[in-house]
Amino acid sequence: MRPISVRIALGRRAHLQKRGFSQSRARTYAVQSPGAPSVEVFSNRTKWLQKERAATSTQQSRQVDYLRDEVAARLCDRLLDINRTFPKVLDFGANACNIARILTRPDPDPDSDKPHVDPIAKRIGHITCAEASPTLLYRDAEDSFNTEIDIKRDVLKNAEYVPYESETFDLVISSLSLHWINDLPSVLAQINNCLKPDAPFIAAMSGGDSLFELRGSLQLAEQERLGGIGTHISPLADVRDVGNLLSRAGFKLLTVDVDDIVVDYPNIFALMTDLQAMGEGNAALRREPGPISRDALLATEAIYRELYGEIQEDGNTVLPATFRTIYMIGWKDGAETPKPLDRGSGQVNLKDFLGGGGGGGVGS
Repeated sequence: MRPISVRIALGRRAHLQKRGFSQSRARTYAVQSPGAPSVEVFSNRTKWLQKERAATSTQQSRQVDYLRDEVAARLCDRLLDINRTFPKVLDFGANACNIARILTRPDPDPDSDKPHVDPIAKRIGHITCAEASPTLLYRDAEDSFNTEIDIKRDVLKNAEYVPYESETFDLVISSLSLHWINDLPSVLAQINNCLKPDAPFIAAMSGGDSLFELRGSLQLAEQERLGGIGTHISPLADVRDVGNLLSRAGFKLLTVDVDDIVVDYPNIFALMTDLQAMGEGNAALRREPGPISRDALLATEAIYRELYGEIQEDGNTVLPATFRTIYMIGWKDGAETPKPLDRGSGQVNLKDFLGGGGGGGVGS
């Protein structure tokens, strides 16, 4: 296996960079019938083939699951903050059932003042793992974690259609799959529909400036060698849009945050090989046909190394790659969902509460 270093500690938030975000001007989105996206950015067929081919090489596929496993662990950590059990759970876009595996970890929160010793799976009645790629979905079906959680695998005929009845699940969770969805508003609305009232949706998706080092280096290299730039990396959602999308899908009590996972590679070829082995190659409809030219790749390597390379204690240079992940939590509205107070019903003057007065009050 290549000598890459991963700047993450499983189950811990190492190299975590919280990013603030602000709501932008409200945008409008077209929501079409389920499974029929109004605008197609990605090829579902291409993405299906990429995942199928990647999962065929079982050993290599498992070796490059470090990113999915780490994001799944961080996502499951958020379940520890919700004090309830979940009789029926849906993992939508389950990949190789990474979430189910993480749920069976013993001692999931050892560093807390009030640590959780039992696996989170003890609070899960049954989990349905739904994924469009059958080879990836069943890759680890014989592993021991399958006996530690009540699990069912469903092969999706359409990656953008949620084929479950209304008010079926007590929790829907999704990890590193939604960034390949064309009609995200429709899929979020379908997820909301299959949740029971006052049930949570917890998800993580790649977004924003993920792999900005590779994007920028490749663009500079092609501009220099070819006189223009091509589309080699798929577009990603911006964190400022996610809250609006969740709200339009009917979710309440929204929480959205971002963190970075930085992985060190010996060169860009190792990075691109791992992306392909993950099934995370470019699936944009308008991607450039054929492979990137050798000259452009060599120039990209040199630019990447010059701009972002980090010299280690042993004298070797590593190339850091930033995987930016958007985490989101939304609740389906229900009778027990907390409601905000009516506007103007407050009993405390905010300026007095903050110790304001004079010219230094709120809004000055």
